[in-house]
Amino acid sequence: MGDVAMTVPVVDSLARQYPDVRITMLSRPFARPFFEYMPSNVGFMEADLKNEYYGVKGLNALYRRLTAKNFTAIADFHSVLRSDYLRMRFNIDRYKVAHIDKHRSARRELVSQTGRRTQPLPAAFDCYADVLARLGYPVRLDFRSIFPPGGGDLGRLPEGFNTPKADGEKWIGIAPFAAHPGKVYPLEMMERAVRLVADRHPGCRLFLFGGGKDETAALNAMASRLDGCVNASAKVGGIAGELILMSHLDVMVSMDSANMHMASIAGTPVVSVWGATHPMAGFMGWGQDPADAVQADLSCRPCSIYGNKPCLRGDLLCMKNISPEQIAARVELVLRRGALRL
Repeated sequence: MGDVAMTVPVVDSLARQYPDVRITMLSRPFARPFFEYMPSNVGFMEADLKNEYYGVKGLNALYRRLTAKNFTAIADFHSVLRSDYLRMRFNIDRYKVAHIDKHRSARRELVSQTGRRTQPLPAAFDCYADVLARLGYPVRLDFRSIFPPGGGDLGRLPEGFNTPKADGEKWIGIAPFAAHPGKVYPLEMMERAVRLVADRHPGCRLFLFGGGKDETAALNAMASRLDGCVNASAKVGGIAGELILMSHLDVMVSMDSANMHMASIAGTPVVSVWGATHPMAGFMGWGQDPADAVQADLSCRPCSIYGNKPCLRGDLLCMKNISPEQIAARVELVLRRGALRL
């Protein structure tokens, strides 16, 4: 999900700088809300890869559907097995095709425990833009938010979320989960950090974000222990509602996860917490201040590009060495920065 969200600033920039070019974004159905607010020359095409387009037979059917649209250029932003197969078919039929360079050798050097690379990798946004440039569409990345100034329409949210914030009231988002353990801050420590923030801002509203059965139960339990706190993901109606709500937050606290990227394309500042992964890998949220990335200085970091590898130490010290006070202090700095802009 995060990878798809990171394409948004690039696709939006392409659409605005080439208004006469018709653009179709192909992705899984969940991603449609990311592109709902795009310029009118952007369309979205769903690909249900678990059912309608499952397996080689399904990909062949998807390919036939794509060729019927008479595209003049194909940009593969993902370069995984399925998109590689589709790209092969397009190449055989002599379409103009380009795909992302994932800089795999540089990634291996970045996570190597001997002779580690110390220079950051290109940001994913620049890698996507490079694909377009090779197709003949160079873009200047110029993006702020999927929403207009002022944020998304709160009127689309259910009762309890559809009223604008009061003067001086702070809205703070917390997304404490990620896909892999190496990217998850201990939940009890996150709750301590949130309490510290809430104590400094009495009356603030706290919105929790996260999906999945186990995550929902944990978030509901946390919400029950914190004043002014609610599990927003369980009540706002999916990604579309989450994006609208995120656009009105004063700050989001997130792991290196899809929620960081969702808040980023909604134009919200993010205090991101990094463990096994590192911003140098190129996956920092769009427009985020690198100083707002909270991380521990350990020689074994980063040990993984995506956070999916077992901890080399076995104790996830990269997360446990980050104190709740560090996170709360960074949130406070972001809130003060926002107040100065008002």
